[in-house]
Amino acid sequence: MKTIAIQGIEGAYHEIAARQFFKEKGEENINILPCSQFKDVISAVKKDPNIIGIMAIENTIAGSLLHNNELIRESDLVVIGEQKIRIRHSFAALPGESVETITEVNSHPIALMQCADYLKMLPRIKIVEGEDTALIAKIIAENKQKGHAAICSRYAAELYGLQVLEEGIETNKRNFTRFLIISNRRIAEELVKSGEINKSSLVFTLLHAEGSLSKILTIFYFYNLNLTKIQSLPILGCEWEYLFYVDVTFTDILNYKQGLNAARPLMRDLKILGEYREFKDLKSCC
Repeated sequence: MKTIAIQGIEGAYHEIAARQFFKEKGEENINILPCSQFKDVISAVKKDPNIIGIMAIENTIAGSLLHNNELIRESDLVVIGEQKIRIRHSFAALPGESVETITEVNSHPIALMQCADYLKMLPRIKIVEGEDTALIAKIIAENKQKGHAAICSRYAAELYGLQVLEEGIETNKRNFTRFLIISNRRIAEELVKSGEINKSSLVFTLLHAEGSLSKILTIFYFYNLNLTKIQSLPILGCEWEYLFYVDVTFTDILNYKQGLNAARPLMRDLKILGEYREFKDLKSCC
């Protein structure tokens, strides 16, 4: 049975994403290792070669989690897969409560922001920011806090014995989060041998030459590499220099390797964060 390190506690969206990822690979039984911070996920995976980690990397509303990109780059761990899930928020409280009996709602600031339109319809309710959606659900349940509601996933509400008063309260129904699955290199090599690869996550800096980025993108185009993401991040201590995080997909691995080799002379400090199977089935995460 695999152990998966997540940021947050059981019931967090990271757990939901992890269970979906491994269920699709025929592994429904996994152990969850809760971690307080994303850096603790990295530490857990580096400490025990048998532990696999999962980290949110971008959200369709909040954008990229640039800090997590950096944590993965600096860790020397490898991206072995990705998972996308739709974020559905529920309004949950102790059994017997109703929306009319709630006087305070607690949740993570981003979850509160994503449910702003729903909360506007409840002007009498006090809004309080908290550390984690699932943790808040657990605290309300364990402390039997009457009059308090959590904004969390249905899974977290049911896990901690809360009653879902309203479901799907997020303003934007196209609210998806993409997660990366990370492991040590030994596990990554085993998975690469057993699975099809059609996506790569890269990070590099550019040579100080005119049109360097444009030339790289032209090479990708020539070799039929589809650019699905490009994100720049300033390099601390190096004014006007940037790291470029790039995701490419491909249908022919030979084209990918040739294209990467052709572009390599135009890059500095190229690092392949991972080569893995692209997640395509959005219907399964809705």
